[in-house]
Amino acid sequence: METILFLAFTEADGSLAKPALETLAAAQSLVAAIPGSKLVAGLIGAENQPAANAIAACGATRFLGVTGPEFAQSRYATDAAAAEAIAKAAAATIILAPAGSRANRALPGVAQRLGGRVDTHVTALAATAGKPAITRWYYRQRMEGTLSRTVRPWVALLESGCAAAYAGAAGTATVEGVLVALPTIRTEVVGQKSPPADQQTIRPDAKLLFVAGAGWTKKQPDGQAHAAEAEQLILGFLGKAQASLGSTKSLVDLSGEGQTVLTFMTHLNQVGQTGATPRHQKGLATCCHGEEPHAVGWRFINERRAINLNAACSWAQGKADVLYVADAFEVMRKVNALLG
Repeated sequence: METILFLAFTEADGSLAKPALETLAAAQSLVAAIPGSKLVAGLIGAENQPAANAIAACGATRFLGVTGPEFAQSRYATDAAAAEAIAKAAAATIILAPAGSRANRALPGVAQRLGGRVDTHVTALAATAGKPAITRWYYRQRMEGTLSRTVRPWVALLESGCAAAYAGAAGTATVEGVLVALPTIRTEVVGQKSPPADQQTIRPDAKLLFVAGAGWTKKQPDGQAHAAEAEQLILGFLGKAQASLGSTKSLVDLSGEGQTVLTFMTHLNQVGQTGATPRHQKGLATCCHGEEPHAVGWRFINERRAINLNAACSWAQGKADVLYVADAFEVMRKVNALLG
C-alpha cells in the first residue's frame, strides 16, 4: 500500500500557489489509480491553517504541518529539516511536491536523508496495474520517457502547468503539528527586493508569450539600429497585453559580444532547448527565424504565430500556425496603437 504525501510550501499569507494546487490534483489522480493507497497533506510555512482549510476536501487522511517564523523564508537547512520530519511522520512511500525553487533545492537532499530516490522535472504522473510511474523529458527535451522505481520513499517534483489545479471546496481542516529539531541557522533574511509589477517581464500565468529575436537590434531599412525604439515597442506591448517575455539565445548572448542589447533582457527570458519550455496558451515570435533549438521550447504552446520578413524562415516550415511576412517594428507600432 502506498502512502502518498503531498508536500508544499505555503505563501506569505498562508495560501497555496497555483503550482502547489496542480500537484495536489495530480496526487489525487495517482491515489485514485493505485488501489489501497492513501493521501496525506504536508504543509510548511509561517502559517499553514489557511492552506489546509482551502484544501480540506481533497481527501487527505491527515494534514501535517510545520509552522513558525523560521520556515517563512526559503533556506535549505530549515526546509530540508521540515520536509524530512513530515515525511517520517507520514511514513510516506511517495512524496509529491511542486517543482518550485524551494522544493527543487531542498527535496533532493531529503531523499538522500531518507534513503530514497528523487526525480525532478516530472511532467506527468500515472499508474499502470497499480504501479506508479512518472513521465519526463530527456536529451534537451527531444525524447520523452516514462519510468517507475521500486525504491521507497520516492520523491517526484512536478513541473508547473502539467496538471489542472485543484478546485475543491474549502472547509476546516485539523492540522497536526510536527516538531522539528531546528538545525544551526547560518543565514538571515533581512528583506526582499522585487521590481514593480509593471516592470515584471516573466509572467508564467499570462495567456500570451511574446518572444523577441536578435532582429530587433539589427540594422533596419534606413541602415541604422533602433534598439531604443525596440525597447519601447516591446515593453509597451507587454504592459498593455500583460504578456510574458521570452527571447532567443542569440539575443540574450549579444551582451557578451559587445553589440547593442535590449537592457531588460536576460538569460531568464531565454526559450528553447537551453532555456525555458513555457506553457502559455498562445505564442508570438518576432524577429527570430524559428530554428529547431529555439522552436523546441515551444512544444507546449497551443497556438503559435510569428512575424518575420523572410517568407522562407523556419517558422514557415510547419513550426508556426500562422506566419506574418512583415516588419515587426511596423506591426507592433500598429498593435500598440490599437491597444491604446
